[in-house]
Amino acid sequence: MDSDGREEAAPLVVVADCSSSDARQPKNHAIDTHILSFAFLFIFSAYGAAQNLQSTVNTEQGLGTISMGILYLSFTFFSVFASVVVRWMGSKKALVLGTTGYLLFIASNLKPSWYTMVPASLYLGFTASIIWVGQGTYLTSAARSHAKDWNLHEGTVIGGFNGEFWGFFASTQVIGNLISLLLLQDGNEGGGSTGTGLLFTVFLGCMLLGAILMCFLSKRDEKEEDFPSHASIATLLKSITAPLLEMRVLLIIPLLAYSGLQQAFVWAEFTKKIVEPALGVSGIGGAMAVYGAADAISSLLAGWYTSSLFSVTVIVSFGSVLQIAALLWLVFGYSLSNGALGSVLPLLIGAIWGVGDGVFNTQINALLGMLFKRDTETAFAQLKVWQSAAIAAVFFLSPAIGLQAMLIVMIIALLMAVSAFLFLTLHVEKSSIEVQ
Repeated sequence: MDSDGREEAAPLVVVADCSSSDARQPKNHAIDTHILSFAFLFIFSAYGAAQNLQSTVNTEQGLGTISMGILYLSFTFFSVFASVVVRWMGSKKALVLGTTGYLLFIASNLKPSWYTMVPASLYLGFTASIIWVGQGTYLTSAARSHAKDWNLHEGTVIGGFNGEFWGFFASTQVIGNLISLLLLQDGNEGGGSTGTGLLFTVFLGCMLLGAILMCFLSKRDEKEEDFPSHASIATLLKSITAPLLEMRVLLIIPLLAYSGLQQAFVWAEFTKKIVEPALGVSGIGGAMAVYGAADAISSLLAGWYTSSLFSVTVIVSFGSVLQIAALLWLVFGYSLSNGALGSVLPLLIGAIWGVGDGVFNTQINALLGMLFKRDTETAFAQLKVWQSAAIAAVFFLSPAIGLQAMLIVMIIALLMAVSAFLFLTLHVEKSSIEVQ
């Protein structure tokens, strides 16, 4: 089909081959990846920026911080059951339902109180688990269908689709923070037609655009026979606990948990204890924009070079080396300084951390798509269970422990995660060779 031999150009943009013996035009599943990426771009440009602002705009009795902790605890709990719901509903319906929680959360910020924020956070925890398991399932299904229909290498297509999606997703940090910076540049945090009132109204409009785009996704062919509507509680519990008895899942759990830890570190520790002392509150938006830009670029590049389990192993190892170098630097070499150097160092750390985050996002999702072909929903549910549990732990522990203690915890967690991951990939690679 690719007579010129350049098969790698086909995963994202496909040109019809008129010489094909098959008269039926294969479907370009990459279009669904574009729609999904833009939908998440609108939704999470709003939500990501709103999340970054919670500790500063909703300060009454710690309403913003506590709401985020409740949100991620709810996210953790419902992620346990998310695979069942997504498999029952189908990934497209799950994605559409998932947008409702983000809409409600942004709307509650227009009138923040314990009576609006706490229920909205609880509901968002449920819908976030649904939308993220749906996203991983839908994107993987689209990649597999695209590879099959166009006779492409499946691993390469999965990597390319994940690279595009996570590149768009990482860009939300840049766009959302720039919107916040523009609308709050005068320091006006009042409600009504200015300040945060206008900001969250704009965010609500972004959410609506993203929700509308979700409705244009194609319905994917997904299996439902494993979870009939009349399934017993025992059957459902078995489907939830069975993955924990599989060695591949147990070996990948430390990496899933660390991916949550390193994200929450940016939100809870990096901005508060590294960026703010050096650049002030006004510099947080700029630092997060640099982090997001590095994240987006690394996501695209990592996805582009992903084709097999070996490439995933190499890329994850590269991202791990970068982050452990940054952690060791913060523990033993970093100190607050004046002048241009003091302003540049936090931005450099943010860029390094963004590269690592882009690597982990693309490669973990590609890895799950490659290893768990029969139980895709369950694999992505495990990702969100351990990821959100780690995020919630950081939010609740951050006020109680110092930066040095958190950095040591991060180093230990990363070393454990990489060790288990390397054992997993070497074991799986060896097994696949023996089978051949």
